[in-house]
Amino acid sequence: MTPLRQRMLEDLQLAGYSPRTVKHYIDTVRVLAKYYGRSPDLLTEEEVRRFFLHLIEGLKLSRGSIKVYLCGIRFFYGTTLKRPLTNLDIVRPRRTRRLPVVFSQDEVRSLLKLVKEPSYRMALTVIYACGLRISEAIRLTTGDIDGKRHLLVIRNGKGGRDRFVPLHDHPLELLRSYYRQHAKGSEFLFPALPRQRKAQHITADALQRAFKKALQASRIRKKATPHTLRHSLATHLLENGEDIRTIKDVLGHSSIVTTDIYTHMTNKIAVRLHGTLDGIMSDIEP
Repeated sequence: MTPLRQRMLEDLQLAGYSPRTVKHYIDTVRVLAKYYGRSPDLLTEEEVRRFFLHLIEGLKLSRGSIKVYLCGIRFFYGTTLKRPLTNLDIVRPRRTRRLPVVFSQDEVRSLLKLVKEPSYRMALTVIYACGLRISEAIRLTTGDIDGKRHLLVIRNGKGGRDRFVPLHDHPLELLRSYYRQHAKGSEFLFPALPRQRKAQHITADALQRAFKKALQASRIRKKATPHTLRHSLATHLLENGEDIRTIKDVLGHSSIVTTDIYTHMTNKIAVRLHGTLDGIMSDIEP
């Protein structure tokens, strides 16, 4: 690691950023340096400006990805180099609002059955049952289960926030059975497999690969990731009459605006609407 990268790493740690954010921010500067083939402290403001033009117009990166690059590179120049870039104020990634991919409940069941490794299957089941992010699920420990209150404690979630999520009877029993057979004696609910020697628990990459393999083996033709299970739970809760604010708390969203994305055309709403429209249109002649 170069002294410059080490200094940025230390600055990010002192500023209280999570390990995940630290990695992403350092990667943004690494990509910038690789693009020009020079150390980032030797680049001009105009070169950094053209790099963002490349990201937006050349690579067509998403708004979220552009924001990560913007925050990481701003931090590097403003904090680590003490050389703030004023011309980055003009960078405004195009706002988009895409509806999430969602599985039906039958698709969730069939997909989980195709995951062969018990720890991966159980981790994906918990992601769906509790609406977790993949980073939250893989770090779960035995101490995070409150069986008497039927709650799961999510520690240090997005934004460094802790929260409780409901853990109903069936997934709780599945977890207990899984733990007795496959994870007994481990601090983590999903300990690393023997071939993952350097990890304490299963990794996000390994879980994503297992999910992708099961998806390919299924007849489901949707562009999905493990995060789709979280989207699916939120939609299924909404379809079954749960309040949007309750769903917000379960998912750990900081704003209700984020949760509102799930008020799109859910299956039950669509069926009811079709019936209403059929009644409205029944007397209209062509």
